[in-house]
Amino acid sequence: MNIKSLLIGSAAALAAVSGAQAADAIVAAEPEPLEYVRVCDAFGAGYFYIPGTETCLRIGGEVRFTVGFGEDVGANETSDWYSATRGRIFFDTKTDSELGTIGTYIRLQGNYSSEGSAPSSSASLEQGYITIGGLKAGKALTWWDDIGINGELDDWDNATNFNTVSYLYDAGSFRIGLGIDDISNVHGDTAGNEFGIQAYGQVDFGAANLAVRGAYDAENEEGTVYVTLVAPVGPGELNIGAAWSSGANAYVSGLSDDPYVKGDLDAYEWTVSGSYALKATEKLTITPSAAYWSTQGNEDIWGVGLLAEYQLATGLKVGATVDYTDADIEGDNTSGWVRLTRSF
Repeated sequence: MNIKSLLIGSAAALAAVSGAQAADAIVAAEPEPLEYVRVCDAFGAGYFYIPGTETCLRIGGEVRFTVGFGEDVGANETSDWYSATRGRIFFDTKTDSELGTIGTYIRLQGNYSSEGSAPSSSASLEQGYITIGGLKAGKALTWWDDIGINGELDDWDNATNFNTVSYLYDAGSFRIGLGIDDISNVHGDTAGNEFGIQAYGQVDFGAANLAVRGAYDAENEEGTVYVTLVAPVGPGELNIGAAWSSGANAYVSGLSDDPYVKGDLDAYEWTVSGSYALKATEKLTITPSAAYWSTQGNEDIWGVGLLAEYQLATGLKVGATVDYTDADIEGDNTSGWVRLTRSF
């Protein structure tokens, strides 16, 4: 090999190496793989993992539109009809930890209605609480708010949406709980013991269950108890409810404008009610109901009602109810509504 051939070969080799290095320098880096949303099925349907965490999140809500009727129920209490819209959205999280399952729940709600003395519009934090196992702390609807029977003719309880701390022991077919409520928003300026105590117990017998709920208003020094029996009978479900109250308190509604004032004779004293939710078809449920109340002032009231609900599609339901009540002092009244509800 002569000198000329050696020089030409060396130049070619250097050019090839330089070209390879230049090509390597402009190769783009591989993109990082995307983290897609993962389904979390540990806590039921609808949960998914928040990307980058082990926390499961469920988002849902509801919009409800109602047209109601009754004597002087509309705007300025001079119209016999009204309309109302309610919107809700909730955020529910669950995370496994060394303390057990830690959860949070937030539900925001807005309302607009022409019912009553004037049209009203509101938006609020309806619920916001933390759970650690059976412990719950925050603003929540309590066990007392779950009382009642199928149908619309079960008036007894006030909406007990309080700041509360409670504990529920759940053994499957047997549950028992105790809670303490801040009822300052009920009594307003009243000074004193503005707290309430709730107790709850339920026993399941197959598909049937018997539940007892009790509450005590420390400010008014009055209490109340409500018992329900739920049982499948034939093609439907039978509900029976019975309640008693020692006097006016934050947990029991009544006929007066202010049923929480100590000594108010219009608050309810006892009631008994029953209903049967007949599953007429896969989509249609018809629920007749009847109830009887007696107030602290010994006024007797009785009523009958009929509720029909039809599932138009998944998450879309239409319902209508007609209720008739007759009271010793206030006389009789017929009322009801037609309602469209979309939940997701």
